[in-house]
Amino acid sequence: MKKTITEKVEQGQRINKEEAIFLLNSRDLLLLGCLAGKVKQRFHDELVTFVIDRNINYTNICTTKCKFCAFYREADSPEAYSLTHDEVLEKVAEAVSLDGTQLMLQGGLNPELGLDYYLDLLKLIKSKFADVQIHSFSPPEIVFFSKKFGLSISEALKLLNEAGLDSLPGGGAEILVDKVRREISPGKIPSRLWLEVMREAHLLGMKSTATMMFGSIESCEDRLEHLDKIRSLQDETGGFTAFIPWTFQSGHTQLGGGETSAVDYLKTLAVSRIYLDNVKNIQASWVTQGSKIGQLALAFGANDLGSTMIEENVVAATGVSYSMSKEEIVRLIQNAGFNAAQRTTLYDIIEKFN
Repeated sequence: MKKTITEKVEQGQRINKEEAIFLLNSRDLLLLGCLAGKVKQRFHDELVTFVIDRNINYTNICTTKCKFCAFYREADSPEAYSLTHDEVLEKVAEAVSLDGTQLMLQGGLNPELGLDYYLDLLKLIKSKFADVQIHSFSPPEIVFFSKKFGLSISEALKLLNEAGLDSLPGGGAEILVDKVRREISPGKIPSRLWLEVMREAHLLGMKSTATMMFGSIESCEDRLEHLDKIRSLQDETGGFTAFIPWTFQSGHTQLGGGETSAVDYLKTLAVSRIYLDNVKNIQASWVTQGSKIGQLALAFGANDLGSTMIEENVVAATGVSYSMSKEEIVRLIQNAGFNAAQRTTLYDIIEKFN
């Protein structure tokens, strides 16, 4: 089977589920890196990108209570918070002063916040920072808005888009297999609704990313089922700009458990690059893996290092916290032998670095 897969990848042909499972179970890291590198080369040559953004977690109050999350708080917790519009605007202004071009608003499912909180916030940001791209609100948040405010998913997306929302992040996907979701996040939306939100957003002309959190309780087959659902929807809509696989961080979570190895991360990253032949960009998760593994990921199919991460709170709540300056991320890319470039949310190039 190894020979067949190699021939398919070299000829630009699509591999099937059985072949992808074979790769996920393979111990041949050299083969995986080589195959993923060939796919990456077709898309990007030697260019590796990054974005400067800020992830503003506007509230940590959440009714979902996912077992893998260390960030959420009950409404009566002394650590619970919801940011005011002015507090958010201060954070956006700081990001812009640091050359930030992208804003991610992501928060818990807080029943105390009204529709005007979200719509007015988007309008305020756009009125003061017109060039900032608002890449915000994951599918669970969109479904929450839809149910709470009596709107269809499409209507909720239209209102948010008209107020200033540009694109959607792929958060809340975890593993798009419901038997896994019922165990790790029983209060979160089922896989079909995550996919429906993305489909509706794409039909409205909005782009989005897709993610996968792996290394909790799922099997290799579950990971592949997740990848296949992303590939199938991308065949249908073409709306995903990037795929971001990242590893479960067990610290301070109810789910607990061990940590996923760097080898498992690199294998899964490489198979993602090979299998998702219709998604142009694969992002390395240096935020969970650290800069050195993030750098190594560039040899396993990743062409993007994500954000410099001016602010990040969700992963940091598990006890894992990394950050990099613009200069550091450029140096990291160049030291790995690639050409570095700053990009926008939609992967337009802002600046290349020699």
